Amino acid sequence: MNTGIIGSGSWGITIGRLLFFKGNIINIWCRRPEKAVQLSRDREDPERLPGIKIPKAIKFTADFNDLKNSHYIIFAVPSHALRDVASRLKSHFSPNKIISLIKGMEEKTFKTPSQILEELFPFAKIAVLSGPSIAREVAQELPTSVVSASKDVSYAQEVQKLFHTGYFRVYYSHDVIGVELGGALKNIIAIAAGIIDGLNLGANAKGALLVRGIKEIMRIGEKLGANPLTFSGLSGTGDLITTCFSKYSRNRYVGEELSKGRKLQDILKEMKMVAEGVRTTFIVYELSKKLNVDMPITEFVYKILKGEINPQDAIKKILERPPKPE
Repeated sequence: MNTGIIGSGSWGITIGRLLFFKGNIINIWCRRPEKAVQLSRDREDPERLPGIKIPKAIKFTADFNDLKNSHYIIFAVPSHALRDVASRLKSHFSPNKIISLIKGMEEKTFKTPSQILEELFPFAKIAVLSGPSIAREVAQELPTSVVSASKDVSYAQEVQKLFHTGYFRVYYSHDVIGVELGGALKNIIAIAAGIIDGLNLGANAKGALLVRGIKEIMRIGEKLGANPLTFSGLSGTGDLITTCFSKYSRNRYVGEELSKGRKLQDILKEMKMVAEGVRTTFIVYELSKKLNVDMPITEFVYKILKGEINPQDAIKKILERPPKPE
């Protein structure tokens, strides 16, 4: 089965390897032609996936036309780049079957990745794949479970079958908005988890953060039409726990560095990969105000990122909030 992957970051490469070893023909599109050359030559991305070898039969390209015969098109680009990249793809061809691996939201429109793709490709079948899935662990074939979601349940099951392996277990769902929001919003909480780790505030504080964090996600998720039960599953609580504890979590790392008094721009400048939670925090803060949804953790992460308050004072203020029922 020909499968085209848009995006050559750690997740795009990891999913490409997984599907290749399941017998698929893989073409991976790179934004920069020089990266396509480097990956084709070296068969490794030493910055993002050191030690993970890429099979020679996986092809890298900077030309969308090389993906034209793909049965599936998989998007694995940063959320802020999705509309531009998908629009450029559309000028070459319109895929019939699309899968999004993206965790984020669009500024101003507040659209999720699947909503952007529905807008651009109204006749395509669209699914999302999300859950607790650190790319490096999947590349090492460590046990992982995720969720395939589509409004068309039969397509969600088709995608489930496409990805399911002995180490990569896939469940299916029809709650697309719930699965996407869980994957995007947990990155905000992960920044807060990094702050707690950096300040050595202990396991009690982190446990409380995760529970109250998922409550915030559920609160705004229900407003946007998600099933609240989705957030107790893999794409909600599961992804939240993994991202808040993993040493490979980019968003947790950002929080930990902020707790040391470092400037956000300095942290992001030295990172090789995108921390989606930073952009998502700004977007969701604005959305919460628009929808009048109480999201105190998101609000304080927003203020820390903006430099309006330091992490120590933010912790103090959030603990001083009036007591209320759980």
